[in-house]
Amino acid sequence: MRAATIILASAFAATSAWAEDVPYTIDGEAFTGYWAEAADPKGLVVIVHDWDGMTDYERQRADMLAEMGYNAFALDMFGNDTPTDTVDHRRAATGALYQDRERMRALLQAGVEQARERSSVDEMVVKGYCFGGAVALEMARSDMGDLAQGYATFHGGLSTPEGQSWNGDEPPLLVLHGGADTSITMQDVATLATELEESGNTYTIEVYSNAPHAFTVFGSDRYQERADAASWEAFSKFLGDQLQG
Repeated sequence: MRAATIILASAFAATSAWAEDVPYTIDGEAFTGYWAEAADPKGLVVIVHDWDGMTDYERQRADMLAEMGYNAFALDMFGNDTPTDTVDHRRAATGALYQDRERMRALLQAGVEQARERSSVDEMVVKGYCFGGAVALEMARSDMGDLAQGYATFHGGLSTPEGQSWNGDEPPLLVLHGGADTSITMQDVATLATELEESGNTYTIEVYSNAPHAFTVFGSDRYQERADAASWEAFSKFLGDQLQG
């Protein structure tokens, strides 16, 4: 664990070969993503933000990935005009997309297209945090699922919406979950595992003891260094397994 912590800490100070905010539009709406380019990329990672939108947190994770040798794009699921300052704002923003899965997929597809247009490598993994984890699984179940070589969630939403299901043909899944998460419970984890077993999916679930929801968010009162380091190490291995360069 000490080695993983050292690797994680060194990545905090890392810089990518090239990084910039990326403005783009979808049907006339303005969005802002973030692109971090590796010097010699082994693959592409698309990052889906949590319920407070695309922030410096996603930028930092993208920079860390670029330093590890992966192109990274943090996409924007809300748009520039969506307020996210308060809990009510965030509930409204995420709730609107949970209720409109067609729009969720359209925004996701547009963000992925932005990433693929910039990347010199095609092999891709999609990862998401909290709300973004639910979005990553939405993509895995969709007709876009085979665009990626794998999907990962960090303390992400795990419920399968009514009318959707797993067919067993989806790329490998990595679920990284806090055992003390009261927003997404261990029962939710067990339900997803049962669905994936029944459909024959390839998946890995890691549960970190005493880690609350949002345990990877730097500087928050929920941040847990041990679980953050362990989950980043697991994700790094997943990238190595799925992206061959």
